[in-house]
Amino acid sequence: MLLDRSLVRNIGISAHVDSGKTTLTERVLFYTKRIHQIHDVKGKDGVGAKMDSMDLERERGITICSAATHCEWLGHHISIIDTPGHVDFTIEVERSLRVLDGAILVLCAVAGVQSQSFTVDRQMRRYNVPRLAFVNKCDRAGANPLRVRDQLRETLGLNPVLLHLPIGLADAFEGLVDLIEMKAYRFAGANGEEILVSEIPEAMAAEAAAARMDLLDAVSMFSDELTEAMLEERVTIELIRGAIRQATIALKIVPVLIGSAYKNKGVQRLLDAVIQYLPDPSQVTNEAIDLDREGEKLVVQSDPALPLVALAFKLEDGRYGQLTYLRIYQGTMARDDSVVNVRTGKKHKCGRLVRMHADEMEDISEAGPGEIVAMFGIDCNSGDTFTDGKLNVSMTAMHVPDPVVSLSIKATDTGSETRLSKALRRFTKEDPTFRVTTDSESAETIISGMGELHLEIYLERMRREYNVSVEVSPPQVAYRETVSRRAEFDYLHKKQTGGSGQYGRVCGFIEPQPGAGFTFDDETRGGVIPKQFISSVEKGFRSMQAKGRLIGVPVVDVRVVINDGAAHAVDSSDIAFQEAARGAWRSCYEKASPRILEPIMRVVVESPAEFGGAVLTTLVQRRGMIIGSQEMDQMARIESEVPLAEMFGYVTALRSGTQGKAEFTMEFNRYLEVPVNIGEELVAKARREQQG
Repeated sequence: MLLDRSLVRNIGISAHVDSGKTTLTERVLFYTKRIHQIHDVKGKDGVGAKMDSMDLERERGITICSAATHCEWLGHHISIIDTPGHVDFTIEVERSLRVLDGAILVLCAVAGVQSQSFTVDRQMRRYNVPRLAFVNKCDRAGANPLRVRDQLRETLGLNPVLLHLPIGLADAFEGLVDLIEMKAYRFAGANGEEILVSEIPEAMAAEAAAARMDLLDAVSMFSDELTEAMLEERVTIELIRGAIRQATIALKIVPVLIGSAYKNKGVQRLLDAVIQYLPDPSQVTNEAIDLDREGEKLVVQSDPALPLVALAFKLEDGRYGQLTYLRIYQGTMARDDSVVNVRTGKKHKCGRLVRMHADEMEDISEAGPGEIVAMFGIDCNSGDTFTDGKLNVSMTAMHVPDPVVSLSIKATDTGSETRLSKALRRFTKEDPTFRVTTDSESAETIISGMGELHLEIYLERMRREYNVSVEVSPPQVAYRETVSRRAEFDYLHKKQTGGSGQYGRVCGFIEPQPGAGFTFDDETRGGVIPKQFISSVEKGFRSMQAKGRLIGVPVVDVRVVINDGAAHAVDSSDIAFQEAARGAWRSCYEKASPRILEPIMRVVVESPAEFGGAVLTTLVQRRGMIIGSQEMDQMARIESEVPLAEMFGYVTALRSGTQGKAEFTMEFNRYLEVPVNIGEELVAKARREQQG
C-alpha cells in the first residue's frame, strides 16, 4: 500500500563533527519505538548506536557512511538519513541533501556555529533544503542557546526564529518553554519518555512573553493573515504554526529548537516540529533534465499515477549483492517491475524492494513518490536515474567536490592483487570522491580522496573486508600547472612517408584565465582550417592538458585561441591536425612562463584560549595565512588558509602543542601559485624521477 504523501517527511540530520547527530537519531528511534534500548555512540557497552552499523564507526565513535532509517510519529512516516560530520566524508552529506525534502541542522549549545556548520549550510542552500536548527547539549557547562541563535544570523546569514527558551542551563537544565503554546515542558522517566506539561515558571514569565512577541514579529513579516490577527488580537496556535510552516518551506526563516539528546530532553518536541514545519514531498519542486528536448528542465510531479522517475543516490555492497538506495520522485515502483537505467539504456527487473533501518531491511511490495527505498542486484552507479521506460529524463546531478590527497598503493603479494582490484572497483562506485588512477609512467595505482582520514578508512576497509595487504607511499599533493602570460604559436605539422602524408598548420595563442578552467576558441576566417578539423585541433590541445611539461600534472585555467592555419587538399586529416595542435602546445608552453599551483586548504582550529599562541605558531610554520580569530568562553577559534602540502601530520603537532585539547577541520578552498623555491624543488624532483 502506498503512503499518503501529505503524511511523509524526508529529513536529514547534519552538523559539525561531534555535535550529537547520531545520539539525536538514536533518541528519535527510541521515542518512535523503532528501537527499544538506547546505546552510546562510542559503543562502551559493546553495542554502539543503531545508525553506526560499521565496526570502524563504533570503534572510532564517528559516522563514516550515511545511514537511512524510517519511523512513525503522530501518524506520519519519517525517513531519516544520519550523515557524517567529518569534512572528509562530505559526499555523504551532499548526496543525502540532494534527495531530502528537509533537514535538521544540529548545533552544539557551547561551541555554536563551527567550521563544518558552514559547509553543511552551503550544501543545504545548494539544494534549497528547508531546515530546522536544533541547539543540542544544553546540559553542558557554558551552554548558551541564545548566543547560538545570534551566530546563525551573524555568521551564516540565516533568519533564525526561536521557538523555545531553556528552563535552566548546564547542570540545571530541566526542560524548555514552548513560545507558541506558552507552556513549560519537562522530560521525566529513565529515558525522558514521560512528558510533563505545566505553566511557565513565574520567574520566566516576562522573558517568555517578550520572546513570544519577537517570534510573532519575525514570522508575521511573511504572513499577512498573522499580521491581521495580531492587530485584531485573535492570534491562535494554529495560525502561528501555519505561518511558521509557510515561511520555513519558502526558506525565509529557520525555526530554532533546543534540548539535550544525551540527557533525553527536547527530542519529542523536535519530532513534533518536523511534522509541523518541514514540507511533504508534494511541497518541494524537483527538476529533471529532458534528454529528448536538448536538456530542457522538466518539473517532476509527486504523483503516483505518472511515469516513474527515481534517483540512485547511494550504493552499498550488501550480503546479497549491490544494494542501491533510491529516492522515488514520480510514479510508483513495485517488486518485479522492469526499470530502465537512463544512463546505460539497460532494462532491469526489480526483484526485491526494501525499506532500510540502518543495516536491517524490511521487504515492501511497492513504493510511491517521496519514498526512500532500496533494491538489490542491479548494477548501476551513484547518481543514475531510473524510469519505467516511458520517459527519457535524468535527475539533475549532485555536486561532487574534487579530491585533494593522493596515495600510491601496491598489493604486497600476487594473491592480494585481484582482491585489491575488486575492492577499488567497489569503493569507486560507492563513493564519487574516492578516485583511482594509474600513473602512465610508473604504472603505480594512485588513490585520491578528501583527506588523510578518508583514505585511512578505505585502507582499513580493504584490510578488513577484503583481506588485502598493501604498501602505501607518502601522500601526494594534487598540484596543477598553468601559464602566466600570453604566448603565440605558428606550427606546421608535415609528414611525408610515401603515399598520403600528414599536413596541418595552426596559428594562434595561449593565455592564462584564472579560475575558468580550459577553453578553446576558434577565430579563424575564410575556412583556412576546414570546419571538420576544428574539433580535431581542440582535441589535440585538450589532450595536452592532462600532463604539464614542468612536473607532469594536469594543466588548468588556460585559454587557447586559433586565428589562422592551413590545410592540404589530400594530406590533411583528423590525426594531422591533432598532431599540429600538440606540436603547437609544445612549442609555446615554455614561452608562456608556466607556473605550478598548489591546493590551499581552509583550516579552522578550535582550542582552549590558553593555547591560542601555540596554535598560531603551528599554522604560521606551515606557510599558513591567518584569516581571523576570535575568543569566547575560554575557547579560541582560528581560521586560516594553509597549503595542503604542509598539512600532513598536522594533527600530531597540534595535539602535542595543546595537550590534546584542540581539534581542527580542513577543506579545499582554492589553488594558488607555489613559492619560487618550492616550485624549483618540485621541478628538480620531477626531472630526477624521469631520469632514474
